[in-house]
Amino acid sequence: MSDVTVTLPDGSELTVPEGSSVEDVAYEIGPGLGADTVAGVINGDLADKHDEVEDGDRLVIVTDQSDEYLQVLRHSAAHVFAQALQRLHPEAKLTIGPPTDDGFYYDVTNVDLDEEDLAEVEAEMEEIIEADYDIERVERSREDALATFEDNEYKREILTDEAADADTVSFYVQDDWEDLCQGPHVESTGEIGAVKLLNVSSSYWRGDEDNDTLTRVRGTAFESEGDLEEFIQMREEAEERDHRKIGSEMDLFSIPDHSPGCVHFHPPGMAIRRELEEYIRAKNDELGYEEVWTPELNKAELWKPTGHYENFTENGEMFNWEQDDTEYGLKPMNCANHAHIYDDTTHSYRDLPIRLSEFGTCYRNEQSGELSGLLRVRGFTQDDGHAFIRTDQIEGEIRDALRIVQTIYGDFGFDISYKLETRGEGAVGSEAVWNNATDALKAAMETESLDYDIEDGEAAFYGPKIGIDVHDAIGREWTVGTIQLDFNIPRELDLTYVGEDNDEHHPVMVHRALLGSFERFMGVLIEHFKGNFPTWLAPEQVRILPISEDQLGYAHRVKNELGDHRVEVDDHDWTIGRKIRAAHDDRVPYMLIVGGNEAEAGTVSVRDRFENERDDVATDEFAAHLETEIESRTIEPDFIADSESTE
Repeated sequence: MSDVTVTLPDGSELTVPEGSSVEDVAYEIGPGLGADTVAGVINGDLADKHDEVEDGDRLVIVTDQSDEYLQVLRHSAAHVFAQALQRLHPEAKLTIGPPTDDGFYYDVTNVDLDEEDLAEVEAEMEEIIEADYDIERVERSREDALATFEDNEYKREILTDEAADADTVSFYVQDDWEDLCQGPHVESTGEIGAVKLLNVSSSYWRGDEDNDTLTRVRGTAFESEGDLEEFIQMREEAEERDHRKIGSEMDLFSIPDHSPGCVHFHPPGMAIRRELEEYIRAKNDELGYEEVWTPELNKAELWKPTGHYENFTENGEMFNWEQDDTEYGLKPMNCANHAHIYDDTTHSYRDLPIRLSEFGTCYRNEQSGELSGLLRVRGFTQDDGHAFIRTDQIEGEIRDALRIVQTIYGDFGFDISYKLETRGEGAVGSEAVWNNATDALKAAMETESLDYDIEDGEAAFYGPKIGIDVHDAIGREWTVGTIQLDFNIPRELDLTYVGEDNDEHHPVMVHRALLGSFERFMGVLIEHFKGNFPTWLAPEQVRILPISEDQLGYAHRVKNELGDHRVEVDDHDWTIGRKIRAAHDDRVPYMLIVGGNEAEAGTVSVRDRFENERDDVATDEFAAHLETEIESRTIEPDFIADSESTE
């Protein structure tokens, strides 16, 4: 029997006999680790502890102390749900039930379920957990598996497609119930500390709206009741911060039925978007980018050499059609257009870097069931940029982008984390080219002393990527901006420059989006701030509240003294108390109250959204502070806090 070698997380290699399982490798490392092994991660994918490793595999051992353990536990909770459902409704047909980032779901059919049914199913789940059934993996022949699912066309399709080449398939058995599954799972149902079923919705088989409609039940699971309670509280807070709810309350945007997945920005939302555009435009100027514009409609031929056409049409993501024997499409990304602009002129090595930026609108045919407000759309505008550089300029270019990213997200009050996404299936270009690009990104992050996680196999097909994640006010993680290094597209498009040696060379291409897309970033911002935007971003920065109609003229004079900022006068025939409540509900950072005394003295009473107040304020004093607060992009309105600190 020959040996195989696996690579461990610390980069060390371990040689084990061929046919060794994840658990066998763990025992080779140490008996304690072997006894604690729950599962493994092989080349970035979760695997059962009984799965065999192969030569060259990258292996992580998963124990109940690992980050991946919760995913394994939630997968088992999905099975507990399915068992409980079929105890109560034996006619129910199961399809798939994977873990998710915050829980699990199971898609089922042949059973009527609504929110009111969840309590009964949840009670049955708790009985199964209390019984602490062993969860055992059993290998069966494909033929036996097909016979088992004689009446379940969904499981048979899985066996016919995903398991078409397998002689045997794995089932997981608990008590008298079983399910076709690759795993992994925890040892017994009793390891699931707490479960909660969350909601019922509809879905499509395989995520394709042309397929059968299914019922999707979502739930979550944790190791303890305390963790579950914390999650429920977080979920309730997230519902309060839902950008769709706040967007409606503040009249920021809408997504009408006639434009599914495409956003209409209303005037208040457009005020925010314009601020973001001008902010990023200034950052692009700092980095030396020149702004361009490219059309959304192009011949499909544009995207074929780069691999984008094949990639996007294979997944059904491109809007494309034929007209006059020519295929056209709406652009799914901007890089091919920017490459065309680069290629329109001959370049010398002295010209590089050449940096092009665009607020470019792209379209991708996302499934209807995947659309989610501003966070998942079909039409989106990226703050996109592409730099064409020499190889000796790589580290400096990436470091400059990383430094500006830190400034940007600091201005919004976000904590940042970074992930390096590496070569995966479908990647174009040689492994050597990918390794060079990946090493260059690593070197730039390490030179900037940035911590980062590696996500194996998650990069786009044309180059490794630095993913920029932000953590919002309640700790949720969002992927927003990206920086990608690309040796492949310049070669595929034969982009060149004349080097110092008078020969032609291919440039390297840096793809970067500082915010990602305006739509997604605004959705994240709304939820992060709960609609209480910093003054510089707020759709309405100041509202002037005259106590009576007699002060309307003075209120408008004050507005004029505040210059070009977003200031409104409330001229409703309301009491001052109602005007204050309305401004507070509208999340206006500052209210200026003016009555007879203020008009006579030429002052205002300042009230901020925290309900702090200061009377007898000279208008020019407040105007000067407002200007400074906006220019410095202060996160919270601080006029009264600053005033108190100087007294």
